[in-house]
Amino acid sequence: MDLRQMEYLVALADERQFTRAAALTGVSQSGLSAAIRTLEDELGTSLFRRTSRRVEPTDAGLALLPHARSMLELATAARDAVVQATRALSGTLRVGAEQCLGLVDVCALLERFHRRFPQVEISFVQAGSHDLLAQVRDGELDVALVATTEHLGAVTATELGREPLVLLAPPASALAARAEVAWADLADAAFIDLQPSWGVRTLGDGACAAHGVHRRVRFTVGDVHTLLDLVGRGLGAAIVPRHVAAKPQAAGLGVAAMPADAPPWVVSVVTGARERAGSPAPHLLELLETGGEQGPRDQGLRDQGLRETANVRRNGSGVPQGRAG
Repeated sequence: MDLRQMEYLVALADERQFTRAAALTGVSQSGLSAAIRTLEDELGTSLFRRTSRRVEPTDAGLALLPHARSMLELATAARDAVVQATRALSGTLRVGAEQCLGLVDVCALLERFHRRFPQVEISFVQAGSHDLLAQVRDGELDVALVATTEHLGAVTATELGREPLVLLAPPASALAARAEVAWADLADAAFIDLQPSWGVRTLGDGACAAHGVHRRVRFTVGDVHTLLDLVGRGLGAAIVPRHVAAKPQAAGLGVAAMPADAPPWVVSVVTGARERAGSPAPHLLELLETGGEQGPRDQGLRDQGLRETANVRRNGSGVPQGRAG
């Protein structure tokens, strides 16, 4: 067993699809599939059940998964130790992020950066994407992780990924039974949404306005968990990125695809037009480029969740699909 095989195993277990796992690990789909088959041959057992639409870890795959993560964690720690011994970096990193970006594990990214560069003082703020952009433009932040494509002219932005929007509906509502909604279906709905500084708020407002839908936002909240709680209590629907629908708090809610012409949720890392002298920001960007946000801290819980999910599916109950954000 080698580290690349472990990386492929973890990616496939997380993504449940060869195409997405191959894209995540930067290898061809055939290359990833061949590596998994070689590992299965070496171990003498199947690690995944393959269907026409998804792949699921077998009991053997779930047993190997925490050890694969540990191997990758040890390799990462070894690289960090070498970097720490050969690169003396100090100063202050000023970074901000919107909550629940999904495509980036911000806490794991900051943990990895701190472990690699312990002499750098990290100053972190969590806020809406538009507020964060303003702070980057004003020179108050070195780096921000945002979920908007608006007003980026004065900053340098690098897209990290995108995913579709979905509609979350209260369980007893008419919208909850639909697999997909049309713009006209939203005209009479009451909405719960985040504050205007959040990327998804302006994304939803702009898309609805462009299609002649006047949204009634009755509840404006400051965090995703309150939003999910209010939807679950039947007080309104919400337009959210797909990963939010996979959160445990969203279990039981109706999840419908937005119209095909709905804009995607786009996550980017932004920096100021001029880099602050001595800023450690380039080293954080380097970690992002190499997948450095994949931290080990919550892997035990994730593996436990995979086992529970597999048991539920075998029993035929079904659970919401998606990657935790």
